[in-house]
Amino acid sequence: MKILAVDLGKVRTGLAVCDPQECLASPWKVIVQRRLEQLADEVTHEAHQTQAEMFVIGLPKNMDGSEGESAQNARSFARLLEEKSGLPVAMWDERGTTMTAHQYLNVTDTRGKKRKAVVDAVAAVIILQEFLDYRKNHPNP
Repeated sequence: MKILAVDLGKVRTGLAVCDPQECLASPWKVIVQRRLEQLADEVTHEAHQTQAEMFVIGLPKNMDGSEGESAQNARSFARLLEEKSGLPVAMWDERGTTMTAHQYLNVTDTRGKKRKAVVDAVAAVIILQEFLDYRKNHPNP
């Protein structure tokens, strides 16, 4: 099944998509949008474009596992997206994904405006790939 991952940001939201066999996550795009209603419409449109059948939303937990304002915003966005799209939504702990994305971009020497433009999509790739790996090792009964 094709899955679209969302790394929700206050300004930029990264998207990543996987192949139908759920093997490989790839960056899709970054959406610049502050209003959640509009963002949900745009993400729903991208789900149709990619033929995604499900969403994975990054859940930004605190390092101690607790949930703060950002996590609550992600949960609210997930509910809104599920309502607008009619597709199922899973939440995935995204602790450390943005830091890992920056490390990957350091390795590729991606800097400046280009880095700012892609870091959220790279973070979405990490979220999705972790989710895919988990599903592969923990199949549903």
